Amino acid sequence: MKKSMYGKFGGQFVPEVLMPALTELEEAYEKYKDDPKFLAELDYYMKDFAGRETPLYFAKNLSKKYGIKIYLKREDLVHGGAHKLNNTLGQALLAKYMGKKRLIAETGAGQHGTATAMAAANMGFECEVYMGAKDIVRQHMNVYRMELMGTKVNSVESGSRTLKDAINEAFRDWVTNVENTHYLIGSVVGSHPYPMIVRDFQSVIGKEVKEQIMEKEGRYPDSIVACAGGGSNAMGIFHPFVEDTEVKLFPVEAGGKEMKITEKEALHSSSLCVGEEGILQGAHTLILQDKYGQILESSSVSAGLDYSGVGPELAHLADIGRITPCNVSDDEALEAFYELSRLEGIIPALESSHAVAYVMKMAKTGELGDLVVINLSGRGDKDLESVFRIMEEGKEKEEKEACK
Repeated sequence: MKKSMYGKFGGQFVPEVLMPALTELEEAYEKYKDDPKFLAELDYYMKDFAGRETPLYFAKNLSKKYGIKIYLKREDLVHGGAHKLNNTLGQALLAKYMGKKRLIAETGAGQHGTATAMAAANMGFECEVYMGAKDIVRQHMNVYRMELMGTKVNSVESGSRTLKDAINEAFRDWVTNVENTHYLIGSVVGSHPYPMIVRDFQSVIGKEVKEQIMEKEGRYPDSIVACAGGGSNAMGIFHPFVEDTEVKLFPVEAGGKEMKITEKEALHSSSLCVGEEGILQGAHTLILQDKYGQILESSSVSAGLDYSGVGPELAHLADIGRITPCNVSDDEALEAFYELSRLEGIIPALESSHAVAYVMKMAKTGELGDLVVINLSGRGDKDLESVFRIMEEGKEKEEKEACK
C-alpha cells in the first residue's frame, strides 16, 4: 500500500494480486502523459471525435431571472452527451499504448459505459461493462447504445444493485483477467493512480473555462458549481482553479427525497456533507456508513450521483476548506431540470440539474457572487423516461388524494 496522495486521503487498499497492475498503469501514465506522440493522438481524438472544445454559453434568460451572470460549460455537447468521453478516450489510448486488448468498466447512469463503448469500438478493443440492475431499468436506452457498439453489458444483482456494486464486480473481473485487461474507471475514485489519471484527463474542462471566461468577461468567475457523485466532472472543472483561491468551488451532491441536513439518513448520496472516513473501492475517502462501518445504500433521482462515496481528492479539498460541499433534494433537481429546459432550450441531465438547482436556490443570497459558471456535465435525453414516469406517478398521487 502506498501513502495517501491527497492529505490523509487516497492510497492503495487492494489485494496484492492487483499491485503489479496498478504499478504498471502508473509507470505507463508517467511515461506517456507528456509524450508528444501520445498527446498529439489524444488531441486528435478530443477534437475530431469528441468535438472539443465545448462552448461556454451565457445563459441570458436564466441570468435575468436570478439576477446574476450565469455561464454554462456545455459538456452536454461532447460526443455521447456527457463529459465522460474526455476520460475514456484518454484511458483507452493509454491502454492501447500499454498493449492491452480488452477494456472493462462500471457505469451508473450509463454515460461512462456508453463513452467506454465508443472508445472501445473506435480503437478496436473487446469491451464489457458492469451496471447495477436498478440502473439498467432506469437507463435501458444507454444499455442499448452500449450493446449497439459491441459492448457486453453485465447486470449486477448484488447489494443495492447500483454503481457501488457494479464497481465491485468490475474489480473481480480485473483480478481474474489483469494480464490483457485494462479497468477503465469512470470517476476520480479507486486506488492511486486512478483518481489522478481521471482528474488529469477531465481537467481539459477547467483549462478551457479559464481561457473562455477571460475572453468573455476579462476575469475569473466568482464561483464554479458542479454536481458531484464520484466527482469526475467536478474535479475536471475545479482542478485548474484550485490555486486561484478567489474562485469559490461548490460540489453539489444528491440530497435524495428529503433535505434535512441534521439527519444523515435523509441525505441519501451526500458523502462530502455527512460522510465519514473509511475505505471504499481501494481508497481512503469519505463514505456513507453506519456505526459498524457497513456501507449505507445510496439513493438519488439521478443514477450518476447514486454512489456511497466520493473521490479522495474531493474529500481532501473539503477537509482543508478549499471547496464548499452542498446538496439539493430530488424535487429541487427536478425543478431545475424543467427550469433550464423552459428558459434556455437546454435539457440537462438529472445529475447536472443538481448544480443548476443550487445556483437557482442560492443566487440571491450573495454567496455565489455576481459571475457563476455551472458545469453542465451531460444532456437530459437519457433521463426523459425517468422524469416522465415521475411526473405520471405524481399525477396519479394527486388524483388519489383528490378522491379521498
